[in-house]
Amino acid sequence: MLKKITVLVVFFAFFLSVVGCKNDVLPKPSSYLRLDYPEAEYIGFKSNCPFEFDVNSKAIVKEDKGCGYSITYPKMKATIYITYKSVNGNINKLLRDAQKLTYEHVIKADDILEQPFINPDKKVYGMFYQVDGNAATNSQFYATDSVKHFVTGSVYFYTKPNFDSIMPAASYVKNDMQRLMETLKWK
Repeated sequence: MLKKITVLVVFFAFFLSVVGCKNDVLPKPSSYLRLDYPEAEYIGFKSNCPFEFDVNSKAIVKEDKGCGYSITYPKMKATIYITYKSVNGNINKLLRDAQKLTYEHVIKADDILEQPFINPDKKVYGMFYQVDGNAATNSQFYATDSVKHFVTGSVYFYTKPNFDSIMPAASYVKNDMQRLMETLKWK
């Protein structure tokens, strides 16, 4: 009888040690990948169009119709779209259209920060918009000389807008867009 109890106690102790020494499984909190990008190196971009600017050497520039360009960032799944229009006495309409395009995102945006841009030496005047929140575009700009040339730019990511997850890429591309606007020259 004592032998049965001893075996039973040993078995019970073994069973408790196997079952009782299990670590509790805790769910991991949600997180996003840490995205680090190389420091931007800029090169001058020239074409047959009436303007030129600096572009990130890591980006791919493709000419579209009518002096428009797509500047693609494949690793970030982002594209900056540049559009050119001639000013023919229609500067007010072009300005309204550019501002309307930005403020169509106000429904999803948490905030829209306007940053005026003035470069009297190169005769480039415009506005840079930073759109915070889950809007389709996070940065836009327009630039003009008010007489002949009008350029707009906007960035789009090929993913569902979730500003928290794309913020590092959005910040990187935003800096490239600002550099593009700041180095814009008319021919």
